Amino acid sequence: MNTESETLFEIIRFVDLAGVLANAILGGVAARTARLDIVGFVVLAIMSGLGGGMIRDTLLQQGTPAALLDPAYLICAILGGVIAYFVTFNGRWTRRVLLLLDALAVGCWSAVGAQKALEAGLGWLPAILLGMITAVGGGMVRDIMLLKVPTIFGGNTLYATSALLASTEMVILSKLGFVAIGTGVAILSGAALSLLAKRYGWILPTGYALRIPKPILLLNPRAWRQRRLDARNARNGVNPDDPGAGV
Repeated sequence: MNTESETLFEIIRFVDLAGVLANAILGGVAARTARLDIVGFVVLAIMSGLGGGMIRDTLLQQGTPAALLDPAYLICAILGGVIAYFVTFNGRWTRRVLLLLDALAVGCWSAVGAQKALEAGLGWLPAILLGMITAVGGGMVRDIMLLKVPTIFGGNTLYATSALLASTEMVILSKLGFVAIGTGVAILSGAALSLLAKRYGWILPTGYALRIPKPILLLNPRAWRQRRLDARNARNGVNPDDPGAGV
């Protein structure tokens, strides 16, 4: 491994662990809102910080999940839960720091998940899917454990969309042979879209109900006959208010 690759690996590892810590703290914040005990804090922190990567590695079926092989990941997740247990993150700057780390983690996890899928021999579409699962899976597991509809399914600012963008960029640039550039682009663009969505409140539209007109002839023959009568009176110049109209 050359010096450039080693530097890139260390940067990715740092952002990855920082994202684990930030999301573990966010899991602890959710545990505080739900009034859980220390066990609940730690469990939600682990699921929130490591859930997406463990789901990805389980689906790839290439051995033990990476989060269980490297002790730094579990230590960061548990540490995040303990920190959230003792510290309330209500300050403006603490919230901003967590938001920034979380946004950087979206792109990082998307890039790592997509690249691992490509290295496993999967196509571009499964790679994008696994990149997104890596980024949003932990939050989904956390919300489900709290008996909530996952926030990425609606009502929240763009998060899964940021993961989709980062995963797609990673797959395209990786296919072109620019793995390092793809990782950097995915991290920066995923973070930028997440932060802009938070700043301006961008969300995806909810479901739209298409109104299909009822077939008047089949469902309401009387209304159909009245329409034909009105059309005939209009052709003949008959005033519909005339008592003798249509006779």
